[in-house]
Amino acid sequence: MAKQEEVILLDFWPSMWGMRVRIALAEKGVSYDYREQDLRNKSQLLIEMNPVHKKIPVLIHNSKPICESSIIVEYIDEVWKEKAPLFPSDAYSKARARFWVDFIDKKVYHNGRILLYTPKGEEHEAARKEFMDSVKLLEGELGEKDYFGGESFGYVDAALIPLYAWLHAYETYGELKVEQECPKLIGWAKRCLEKKESVSSVLPESLKILAFVQQMRKRFGLDE
Repeated sequence: MAKQEEVILLDFWPSMWGMRVRIALAEKGVSYDYREQDLRNKSQLLIEMNPVHKKIPVLIHNSKPICESSIIVEYIDEVWKEKAPLFPSDAYSKARARFWVDFIDKKVYHNGRILLYTPKGEEHEAARKEFMDSVKLLEGELGEKDYFGGESFGYVDAALIPLYAWLHAYETYGELKVEQECPKLIGWAKRCLEKKESVSSVLPESLKILAFVQQMRKRFGLDE
């Protein structure tokens, strides 16, 4: 990376979307200035860099902001293309990878949030079923491959692996048995942690995430 380049990441440590960006940067060996954000008291820089959504993560590259995690990861892969490509080279496989990341965001992470932060009832039960159905579909897509893209760690892997840090919380509040029902997916997650320093250096401990969720649930009035 050229010396004149400036890379800043506005992020919040438990964010699954932020984790995928940090993993992508680590895969590429990109040095950056990490700036933790208080989402209850958003910084002026965050508001200026993402005036539409005012959300993290935001990557600032040479004073230019890039927002939305999936877009940021694609940007990282295009700008620092010399090392560890995250996208496959052919158009069809790229489109398929984008499809699955969109699926992860809309089906897995969306329903996961409902499991953690809504009281039990019809909505919670529907999210519980859709979450497990979605995870099983992803396990089917993985199949017998080492990674979602085949032999090498890629875009879909970076997008989904933050789920593993949150899995204990999902299983606790969703009353799920993902580890038991999706052994191949869990094997993939453990392989990512074991073989990819970009993953092991970024993912927080699951108990730390659980403590964060417990704190949030108290704030929302779900727990005493």
